[in-house]
Amino acid sequence: MQLELKEIIHTPGASVNFSDSVDLSDLQYGTSFPVTEPVCAEGTVRNTADVLVMKGLVTTRLHGVCDRCAADFTRDVKIPIDVVLVEELSNEDSEDEWVFPLEAGTADMEEIIRTVFVLNVDSKLLCKPDCQGLCCRCGKNLNDGPCGCQKEPDPRFAALRQLLDK
Repeated sequence: MQLELKEIIHTPGASVNFSDSVDLSDLQYGTSFPVTEPVCAEGTVRNTADVLVMKGLVTTRLHGVCDRCAADFTRDVKIPIDVVLVEELSNEDSEDEWVFPLEAGTADMEEIIRTVFVLNVDSKLLCKPDCQGLCCRCGKNLNDGPCGCQKEPDPRFAALRQLLDK
């Protein structure tokens, strides 16, 4: 979708609300495609001292397999949008990923939503931020509690262990 912004480009204080959804089911994270539902974006573009600032929220639901514990999960994601829209980029060599060019007074919403989503979603998909993962010895999911495996002693202290055993 193209968001028409010609009417507010040169009108300080003017704003335009937006609401759009994009299909990002082609995004691959590792071996999975966790975005099976539409990615929705809502917010406002406001002309603040002749600078177009887009603020809003991107929301969707991820369906994936946790990279630490291998459990299937579904998690709602909310990502803030805070980008600047410009009529032309001043220096394309030092391009800022949060600045988007307008083409004929319109903003490419799919490009903006895709960029905001990709740059804000972690590269490792976790069922929850504090996922404990699996025990490397027995394979138990540590989110369900401790596994009971004994820690292996540090081999550098083997000589001291022998002294304690005597």
